[in-house]
Amino acid sequence: MLKRLCLAAALAASAASAQDRHVVATVNYPLAWMAERLGGGAVDVLFPVPEGQDPSLWRPGLSDIAAIQQADVIALNGAGFAPWTARSSLPRSRIVDTSAGFSDAYIATQSVTHSHGADGEHSHEGTASYTWLDFAQAAQQSDALATMMERRIPELADTLADTLPALQSDLAALDAQARSALAGLKGQTILATHPRYHYLARAYGLEIAALEWEAGAMPTDAQWTELSELSEAKGATLLLWEAAPPAGAMDRAQEMGIASTVFAPLANRPAEGDFLSAMRAAITMLAEAAQR
Repeated sequence: MLKRLCLAAALAASAASAQDRHVVATVNYPLAWMAERLGGGAVDVLFPVPEGQDPSLWRPGLSDIAAIQQADVIALNGAGFAPWTARSSLPRSRIVDTSAGFSDAYIATQSVTHSHGADGEHSHEGTASYTWLDFAQAAQQSDALATMMERRIPELADTLADTLPALQSDLAALDAQARSALAGLKGQTILATHPRYHYLARAYGLEIAALEWEAGAMPTDAQWTELSELSEAKGATLLLWEAAPPAGAMDRAQEMGIASTVFAPLANRPAEGDFLSAMRAAITMLAEAAQR
């Protein structure tokens, strides 16, 4: 009997402890990665977007919104990313728009309406939203997130004093790697399967001409023709794929005289590694592909 009582008490204590853990909710994977790094294991990070869905287009269900509303910190990307956040009732005192500090540096884009598979018809809102692809901007986002985490979860102050400098050091090193590795691509037009790379292009001196292809899908005959015409018009011989394409797609591009590399913007969690390792690898592969 005493053993059972002790076990019940331990289970109750464990459940209470789990309920007492602080939660940071995020709208994309880069912010989730930052929150995980900053929390040092002392917080739970909620990133509810299902695998395979585009976080910039995802629409949460009522249960998802209820869970997000309960988080201690709700980290938004800003720049029009995840439009559902503007239409949902979220507690303002818990929200941090992590890119608000450089909103005057947002890149305006043409508003284009089109459809992508199960995500349905959508439009680019006229502002480029993948802000973290300028890694100096990503460092600013991490700083804004850390400030809000300390404000909402004061007991994290000592942890953040260690984790924020380490995180920003890694992002600074990533920025330096991109500046060095991609320097040879300046003046060369690069094609991309989707308009995700505005901030990458501006930060590292690249010229990128984007198509409107569905990530991970085999291009249609019309799209291959579009690629050929754009390649000829721009004198471009390198294509960035937003996600790994089906077998044979890169070979077909190569037959057209176009080299390929995958550069995932990482709005969603990578299959392997984390934001830092995946971006390091993508930068290296982009630089190497440009030399082929």
